[in-house]
This record gives sequence, structure tokens and C-alpha cells, in this order.
Amino acid sequence: MSHTAAPSNGDSAGTPASGPARDHTGAPPTAISWRRILLSAVLGNTVEWYDNALYGILAVIIARRFFAGGDSTAGLISTYLALILSYAVRPIGGTLMGRIGDVKGRKYVLTLTIMLMSVGTVAIGLLPSYAAIGVAAPALLAVCRVVQGVGASGEYTAAADFLLEHGDRRRNYLSGLCVGSTSLGPLLASVVAYVMILAVPEHAFDSWGWRVLFLLAAPLSLVTIYIRRHVTETPEFQRVMAQAKAETVKQTPFREAVREHWLDMLRAIGLGAGQRIGSFVIQSYFVTALVQNGFGEDQALLAAILTYVVGAPAAIWGGRMADRHGGRRLLVAGYSVFVIFTVPTFLAIESGSVVLAFIAVVVFTVINNIIGGPLTTAYVMSYPAHVRGTASALNYNVGTTLLGGTAPLLAAWLHGLTGTDVSFGWYMTFFCLVSALVAGFALPKAIDEARGLPAAA
Repeated sequence: MSHTAAPSNGDSAGTPASGPARDHTGAPPTAISWRRILLSAVLGNTVEWYDNALYGILAVIIARRFFAGGDSTAGLISTYLALILSYAVRPIGGTLMGRIGDVKGRKYVLTLTIMLMSVGTVAIGLLPSYAAIGVAAPALLAVCRVVQGVGASGEYTAAADFLLEHGDRRRNYLSGLCVGSTSLGPLLASVVAYVMILAVPEHAFDSWGWRVLFLLAAPLSLVTIYIRRHVTETPEFQRVMAQAKAETVKQTPFREAVREHWLDMLRAIGLGAGQRIGSFVIQSYFVTALVQNGFGEDQALLAAILTYVVGAPAAIWGGRMADRHGGRRLLVAGYSVFVIFTVPTFLAIESGSVVLAFIAVVVFTVINNIIGGPLTTAYVMSYPAHVRGTASALNYNVGTTLLGGTAPLLAAWLHGLTGTDVSFGWYMTFFCLVSALVAGFALPKAIDEARGLPAAA
């Protein structure tokens, strides 16, 4: 038996969102509690994407430390395979975490995800190398990536659920904040890596300096855990649980999500295809591409830092524009620009010009992040509250695994096959075109509803 929840604020077409959601006592969140709500979402995303970016930044070193010497391309591909493994478990982990969020609460699952991510990230900094323990080293690295992947599988959508259910107005703006926070982790990873590379001799950084960067996730995670233990559950989830208890309805969020909302999930995956690939190019491949095309590691990291500096304000601005003008318009325009600009980005990287490469990478990042706000709204708000955690985590992680998680490996393979990254640029262009068509003709209805407009056809 499916559970039909009462409509939530902002879920119905034409119902303008009024302000911060009230708790079960009817009182709106205080300024202090709202700051904790924002921090709980932002810091968790920071931890998740700190790990992802750091793994991409240090891919060359990880390949040397954890895989047998010889073919450097094979070692790099093996390193990216470990990254893909962490995404291969995401659909399963995301479904599990989403179901936990739908049954035990958004706050509960957010505490669980940050603990798993922290263990997986910090443990990499403690692993013995291939020279010390042989094939056990890459095996343990894979285990760490799986643990981190299970935690991360529920983090982004659970944080977005938590934030959007606490605030029922300007939802695309709040989604923009979620997207923007994913730039903070990579920015932190890039800055500390850049400082370490400059401050520590090359042999020392290759020997132990890189480990420090992974261990730095520990204090950030502890702060996040503390804040998440001191926030309130979302009012919307409290209402759903009270209704379920009163009606003695058995909760089956996965079954209902798959049976009744599969079309919305497919639409959301198609809608996010281009942006998911773009995100992983920014966070895991641009540094590698720049180094392979003759730029120094310091220049490549500086370019990465610039992308993360512009990423957060671009995402927030995109959310504001989506609330003002509609998610459909923003997504169609953004993806259309992406279709035109993706191949020239890789041509600029291969031009040898620092100025052209830096401009291309920064503009690519701005476009990718502007799209993120209304895209996140679609990921989360396309579903009723009682299946939202499961459905949003499932569609987000399936798309991220199949398209985003495989992007760095595919880019490295295509570069080895064709000798140019432009071939990968054409691959991404195709999926940006697919996403533009979905945005134009099959947009999930939740995006324009998030600002109180009639549902898109």
C-alpha cells in the first residue's frame, strides 16, 4: 500500500512559497538554528567534494604509490578505476541511504553519511604503499573508495532534502547554495595541495606530504558531525511520519519510487547528464589534462583553484535567476551555451596558451555551476516527501555513476586512443544536447513550481 502524503509548501503548482518552514510546534526556525541548518548542508558537501577533488588532484601520485610501476597510463587508468568503483556502489548505497532518510529521518542519515565519508577519506592517508605491501595496497585503496562512496551516495541529495524541506521559498536559490558548497571542498583541496607543493620538497611531498591532505578531512568532519547532531529534523518529514503513524501505513519508499516515479527519475537523469559529466571534468580531469598538455602542476592547480573560486557565486547566481525567470529558461540557455563551448574548451587547453586555457576552464565552470541550482531542485522536489530521499538519491546516483563517475576514465582512454582531448569534448557535447532537449521538452515539473509558477508542460 502506498503512502500518500499531504502536499507540502511549494509542492503544488501555483502555490507561492511563503518563507522558512515551521517546526512541529508551529514556530519558524530561529536565526541561530537556520545558520546551523545551512552549515550542516554546506559542510557535508564540502567534505564529500574535498575527497573527490583531492583524489583527482593527486591521481598521478596515487598511481605511483598504490599500483605497480611501469606503464604510467595504465597506472593512471587503474587509479581512475578505483574512483569509478566508488561510484559503482552509489546507486545501491544511495538507495539504502535514501530509504534510511525516508524511514529514520534526514538528520539521522546526514550523521551516518558524514561518518562513512570521513572514514573512507582519512583511511587513504594511512594506507601502506604498493612498495610496502604489494597488491594489498590497491585492494585496500578500493575498500576505502567503496566506504567513501557509500557515504557520499546519500550526502548530496540528503543535504538538499534537508535544506529545501526546512525552507519553502526561493528553493532554486537554496539549491544554488547546495551546488555552491560543492565548490568549497575542491577549493580547499586545491589550495592546501598548492601550498603543500610549494612548501614541501618534491620528494617529501611524494613520500608523505600527500597523505597530510587526506588526513585534514578529520577535523572538518568532526565539526560537521557536531553541528548535525544539534539541528532539528525537517518539519515536512515530521508531518509525514506523524501521518504514517496515525494511519499505520507500512513505508515502502523504494517500491513506490520505482513503480510510480520512474519516468520522473529518467527525466532527471537525462536533464543532469551534461552537468554531471562537466562536474567531474572540473573536479577530476582538468588538472590531468593541463599537465598532459605541458602545463606545470603548479599552473594546473592554480587553474583548478580559479574554477572553485568562481563556482560558488555562479551557482548561487544561477539559483537566483531560476527563481526569477524559471528553471526551464535557465537550463535551456545554459546547456545551449555548453553545446557550443565544450569542444573549444579542450582546444584552448591544447593550444599551449596559459591565458586561453585558464579563460576556457573558468568559463566552462561558470556555465556548469549556473545550471546546478534548478537541476538540484529537479533532483529533489520532483517527488513527494515520503519517497523523496529514496527517489532523489536513486536518480542522482545512477546518473552520477553512469555519466559523471566514468568521465575521467573515458577522457583518459580517449586521449590515449586519439592523442587529443577534443574527442572527449565531442562526447560531452552530445550529452549536453540531450540535456538541453530534456529541459526544453520534458522538464520535470518541480523546477518552475519551486518559485510558485504553473507547472511546465
